[in-house]
Amino acid sequence: MNRRRSLIGTLLAAALMAAGCTGSGGTSKGADAKAPDDPSKVSGTIKVLTHRTDIVQDGTMEKYADEFNKTYPKVKVEFEAITGYEAEVKIRMNTENYGDVLMIPAVIKKNDYPKFFASLGTEAERGEKYRFTDFTAVDGKVYGQTTNGVMPGFVYNKKVWREAGVTDWPTTPAEFLTALKAIKSKTDAVPYYTNFKDMWPLTSWTYVNGSVHCDTQATTKLTEGDPWAERADLRVGDRLLYDIVNQGLIEKDPATTNWEASKPRLAKGEIGTMWLGTWAIIQFRQASEKAGADPDDIGFMPFPAQVDGGFCATAAPDYNQAVNVHSQHKEAARAWIDWFTEKSTYVADNLAMSPLKDAPLPDVLKAYEDAGVKVIEVDDSEGALVKEIDNTSEVGIYAPDYRQDLVDLARGAKDGDVDDFLADLGKRWTEAEESLGS
Repeated sequence: MNRRRSLIGTLLAAALMAAGCTGSGGTSKGADAKAPDDPSKVSGTIKVLTHRTDIVQDGTMEKYADEFNKTYPKVKVEFEAITGYEAEVKIRMNTENYGDVLMIPAVIKKNDYPKFFASLGTEAERGEKYRFTDFTAVDGKVYGQTTNGVMPGFVYNKKVWREAGVTDWPTTPAEFLTALKAIKSKTDAVPYYTNFKDMWPLTSWTYVNGSVHCDTQATTKLTEGDPWAERADLRVGDRLLYDIVNQGLIEKDPATTNWEASKPRLAKGEIGTMWLGTWAIIQFRQASEKAGADPDDIGFMPFPAQVDGGFCATAAPDYNQAVNVHSQHKEAARAWIDWFTEKSTYVADNLAMSPLKDAPLPDVLKAYEDAGVKVIEVDDSEGALVKEIDNTSEVGIYAPDYRQDLVDLARGAKDGDVDDFLADLGKRWTEAEESLGS
């Protein structure tokens, strides 16, 4: 399940499951997983739970472990790849047996992290070196380390866009629609592919939030008003999705879309554009190579909105690795996390954004650097409250359902008015805010 590598998949799972997990496996005492001073003295067998079934099955993770053992020869690393990761690990966390290292399930409430995971250090200390430390910080301590950063954006076939006569990135939603219309009239490609049937890609549209107005407080603002008010980021994104569909710029029948099949189709120029994230770039480039197409035709562009004449893109962590608070080999587990973050080739192999602050953007995002795209990190201090409001309102901003309804509304498969639809979302959301006292 390659799609599980994305943050989108992480938050989708959170929205589809219960709001919290407070099983008997937790402990309120907390613990620290300290970095080892002498690699030659660290020993033990550690089990690493992962959602990356693909790179466990193809032997990539074992290759990482072999490299790790060159520094830590006395540590044996075992991997367990779990297909239904969120649901399975949630159950295991009712016991003490949930590996030594694991990806933090999105279902776990942030304030419960000290019950389940050992601290990796203080937020002040780790924040000097790593991005996204606030996403797993509780009371000044950090409990998870992301494997890589992700940014939302449009994966697109540059050749198709050139054939349509569009060589510059659109700067407004209206310009973007005009570009898609040019693709429809001048090429044989489907301008935009919804991935409607697979559902989960539709959640990517939530990550428009922050990019439209280049706002680092975008998540906090979701707790302070109507996210679908006029000009609000989510409204801008959802309205663009509606207009794309309503103006006939998508596949003929959204009910028949296929995620896996869409990758070679975009690579070969049969599809022009999809809103996904940086995590998808490697998959589309690999699909290009398999299809005999040019991987360099795979492009990535920011959301069509500018502030002070420039684009903005939000960056956020993918899954965070953590040390089980019950692990008997915390030092070895911590060694694995530190090595994997700083020394492994995982980030480079996935053409991903490094969690290290001093690392450059990957080469595939050189176009972002050339265009001066401003990359921002959105403050996540109110992220837990956003999820609580979302659950209470039953809107589901991290689930695909309401956007499936929006697509159905836009294509005439569902009756209604788009403004009324978005107003209803806002009403339910603000009522949930009030009920929670936010």
